[in-house]
Amino acid sequence: MFERTLKLIEKNTLEEIQRKKILLVGVGGVGGYALEALVRIGFQSITLIDTDTIEETNLNRQIISTKENIGCSKVEEAKNRALTINPNVKITAKELFLKEENIEDIFNIHYDYILDACDTITTKFLLIKKALEQQSKIITCLGTGNRLNPGEITITTLNKTFNDPLAKAMRKILKENHISLNTPVIWSKELPIQTQTREPGSIILVPASAGLHMVYFILNDILKEKD
Repeated sequence: MFERTLKLIEKNTLEEIQRKKILLVGVGGVGGYALEALVRIGFQSITLIDTDTIEETNLNRQIISTKENIGCSKVEEAKNRALTINPNVKITAKELFLKEENIEDIFNIHYDYILDACDTITTKFLLIKKALEQQSKIITCLGTGNRLNPGEITITTLNKTFNDPLAKAMRKILKENHISLNTPVIWSKELPIQTQTREPGSIILVPASAGLHMVYFILNDILKEKD
């Protein structure tokens, strides 16, 4: 399945990709597309974490959601989809909410890369902290809600972000814990659209782009290592 891929990267690079261990936290709008890209590029050892079930409101943007699987576990549906693309992928699906009390159970192995596609600030902080402890590389996704333009998504570092309430909260918690703000993030330069409700609006374009950018961050890092 990788004939076209091997026209762009060398065989030993694909073999390196296949050896990497990946942790993906959150398989919704952002994480679902990240998983799709991981599997189709050739990553074969992936741990998924999400506590949610698929809802009808997910149908407008989440690649794993269909009318047929509403009410099903997101991680199980994500795993099933990944295996229909490449049966050789080793997927560990954990249906849980990642927090301080259970994070050590997840990090009983070393991950080469951590993709943070979750919504919770405390979980994001724990993942960054754990990545530093384990010397894993991490990419954190910031806000994708209330935005329309996928072209405004970019890879940068937390200290260079603005106009993002989630980024502001992340800077605060990292400063309080004396952790560098020079951590890689996926960020939209687009100003959030003001809505009348507390719950953010979202359509497929921005979260999908963010998920693909997360995997590009990993692929580009591996390619740089091979130079």
